[in-house]
Amino acid sequence: MNPIIIAIAGGTGSGKTFLSKKIVEEYSINKVLSIEQDSYYKDLKFLSYENRMKQNFDHPNSIDITLLKNHLKSLLNGNQVKIPLYDFTKHLRMEQTKTVKCKSIIIIEGILVLHYQQLRKLYTIKIFVDTPENIRFERRLKRDKQERGRTLKSIKEQYFSTVKPMHVQFVEPSKHHADLIIKGVDYNNRTIDLIKANINSIST
Repeated sequence: MNPIIIAIAGGTGSGKTFLSKKIVEEYSINKVLSIEQDSYYKDLKFLSYENRMKQNFDHPNSIDITLLKNHLKSLLNGNQVKIPLYDFTKHLRMEQTKTVKCKSIIIIEGILVLHYQQLRKLYTIKIFVDTPENIRFERRLKRDKQERGRTLKSIKEQYFSTVKPMHVQFVEPSKHHADLIIKGVDYNNRTIDLIKANINSIST
């Protein structure tokens, strides 16, 4: 049987990664491969750090969609792929890669994964995590300060100059392509059971 590809989209800080981890817990790491859209930011090493800082990383053009599509297709064919590793503190694709193999369930998660038509054709289940903006913003503040070494000023500037406008223009409209819309405020057993039911109905 072909692998099941689950796409999990939603705004920044909506809870996509948390939901992905919950699915892995339900089926075990041996059965689930989780891929992040953010690993596929285009390689910007030809730009200075100052110019990389000015890039709009929330626009669909910031993602190397061709490489991501080719990797998903290759995984569907049972092949291994080398996923790029990205340094968010420097806005650079690293020299190292992560080699992964196909598993029975493949999760691809990111703010724009439901935006790209060429990717939607590959998905088995499409999920959108719908979370109020104030909660998403607070989660992003915490993440970027703790994990990505950003200052409060830089986080706010990026959020209001690109993150929020791109959410309105590209992320929110992609919700209409979802098979399931999940509330990202408080995941409960019913939410996970609903997702499992969809997965199991396809895999059985």
